[in-house]
Amino acid sequence: MAAQDTASDLVVLRFGRHRVPRSLADLPVRDIAGDAESAASIDAAVRAARRVIVVGTEADLAAVLTRLLRTERLDVEVAHVRTGRDGAASRRARSAAAQRVPLIRDETGQVLVGVAYWLPPGDAATIHGEGVVDDTVLFDGDAPGVRIEPTAAMPGLRARLETGRLPRRWVSGRAAQLGTTGARVVRDGLEAPREVRRSTFYRHTEGWLRVR
Repeated sequence: MAAQDTASDLVVLRFGRHRVPRSLADLPVRDIAGDAESAASIDAAVRAARRVIVVGTEADLAAVLTRLLRTERLDVEVAHVRTGRDGAASRRARSAAAQRVPLIRDETGQVLVGVAYWLPPGDAATIHGEGVVDDTVLFDGDAPGVRIEPTAAMPGLRARLETGRLPRRWVSGRAAQLGTTGARVVRDGLEAPREVRRSTFYRHTEGWLRVR
């Protein structure tokens, strides 16, 4: 059932310099800075919201979902509008029905919405270690990289080796795990500040309410 369109419980979260579409201009708009205060800003903005509309990047959307996960607010419906010129997306963001889809997170509690990569450390050409999806081995030894994506349906995610040639087949599962001598992790275009020896992306016990 489509959501009721009332300004009292719909909130637009604007990140950075993104322009709010005209079709959303009558709704409350909260500006979220991309700094250490963003978590508190997101929490305050969504406190009384039934639906939030994120105007920003996939990393911005992931930041909002991460706060909803950590504050146990996955009952909030979430829409995403990438640009102020996307009128069709902004209209759907107001009125389309929400559907619960798998929520993919990592061991640090950060949510993934687009693409993650396990990449070689420093100047190395490969990752050394083992990568698995559920019970399927992606690689055991050396690999140039691994791409991980959430899926809209169960089991929740898929992963494949990045070879630089023909893409390898996708392997679907609930969790993708890496054990390595060292790797870089990139989530939704943002690289983690430190290299890791272990990394896991997995389906949370509760999904999120995506408006699309």
